[in-house]
Amino acid sequence: MSKIHKHASHPKISARLKRANGHLSAVIDMIAEGRPCSDIAQQLHAVEKAVTNAKRALIHDHIDHCLDPGGDGEAVDTQSFKDITRYL
Repeated sequence: MSKIHKHASHPKISARLKRANGHLSAVIDMIAEGRPCSDIAQQLHAVEKAVTNAKRALIHDHIDHCLDPGGDGEAVDTQSFKDITRYL
């Protein structure tokens, strides 16, 4: 069983992803409607940017709150840092 891992930023990140999900659904509808490819590509680009920004916010939050030694001289968890950076 994994422990619950929440940060103050998670609700905002979740809201970003929900908006991206709505935009992605709209893209699927655009394809079904036969909308111009340039319009579809523009919307896909927006979805991609939204997901990328959410991922970046999550990773930065992880670095700030899970890897920062808090100024007390503790060593940074380098393995956790390596694990998260593969998603950059």
